[in-house]
Amino acid sequence: MVSTPFGALKQAEAGLLSVGYAEAGPADGRAVLLLHGWPYDIHSYAEVTPVLAAAGYRVIVPFARGYGTTRFRSDGTVRNGQQAVLAVDVIALMDALGIDRAILGGFDWGGRSADIVAALWPDRCQALVSVSGYLIGSQAAGAVPLPPAAEHVWWYQYYFATDRGRTGYDRYRHEFGKLIWQLASPKWAFDDATFARSAAAFDNPDHVAIVIHNYRWRLGLAEGEPQYDDLERRLAALPAIAVPAITLEGDANGAPHPDPSAYASKFSGKYAHRTIEGGVGHNLPQEAPQAFAQAIADVDGF
Repeated sequence: MVSTPFGALKQAEAGLLSVGYAEAGPADGRAVLLLHGWPYDIHSYAEVTPVLAAAGYRVIVPFARGYGTTRFRSDGTVRNGQQAVLAVDVIALMDALGIDRAILGGFDWGGRSADIVAALWPDRCQALVSVSGYLIGSQAAGAVPLPPAAEHVWWYQYYFATDRGRTGYDRYRHEFGKLIWQLASPKWAFDDATFARSAAAFDNPDHVAIVIHNYRWRLGLAEGEPQYDDLERRLAALPAIAVPAITLEGDANGAPHPDPSAYASKFSGKYAHRTIEGGVGHNLPQEAPQAFAQAIADVDGF
C-alpha cells in the first residue's frame, strides 16, 4: 500500500476500475466524497479531510481514472475520459463501498462529476459543494466559438487536439502540470514538494490517454462510447440541480470559469454562493481548506 498524508491508501473494485482512495473518519459517519480535478489529485483535500473526519464524517477521496493508484481492470477497456463516464465511476465506487447517499464535493473535473451525479442521480447525492458552480456541458456547447480572449485561456485544449500536443504532454506531464498550477492559481505560493506530491499521480499509465480523450471529446474531436449516449443527451439539456448546494469561487481563479450569476438559476433547491477571498485560485480545497470544509458542514445542515 502507498503511504500518504491520509495514511495507507485503499483499493476498491468498482465497475471498470480498481479505484485507489483515501478514507478517514468513522465508518458509520455520514459519507462525504471529495473529487479532484486536472492536473491535481487527492492531495487537494489533504487538509480538508482531517477537519471533516474530526467532525464525524466518513470521508472518501478517490483518484479519478488515469490518476494515482486507480487502474483499469481490463487492458481492453476504452480509455474514455468523457464527462458522463467520470460520473458513472463515482456511482460505481459508491456501490462498491456500500454508500447509498453521500455529500459530494469537487472542483474542476471533480466538480463536474459531482454536478452530474447531483443532477442525474439526486437520490444518491444528499448535498453538493461545487467549486465554480455548474460545470455540466456538451459537445454542442464545445463547438460554439468564444471571443478571442476567452479562447486564449483554453490554449491547452487546442494543444491537446494535436499529435504534437499528446506527445508533448506525455513527455512533459510534470512540467505541464506545474505551469497549469501557476496559471490557475497565480497567488498561491506552493512549494516544489507540494507539487511533486501530487504530480506523482500523473505517472499513472493511463493518465495521458484519459486527459487527451477528455479534452478532445469536449471539442467533438473524439467519440464517446455508445453506452453513455443517453446520459450525454440528458446532460446536453443542462438539467437543473435540485439537491441542497453551495457553490464556491476563489477571488484569484486564473483558470477558465463561469461567473456565478451565469449558473445560479441552475440550482433549484436550497442554494448559496460564496466567493472566498485572500488570493484563492483554482485549487480551492487546497488553498482554502477551512472554507471548503465549512461549506461541506454547512450544506449538510441545509
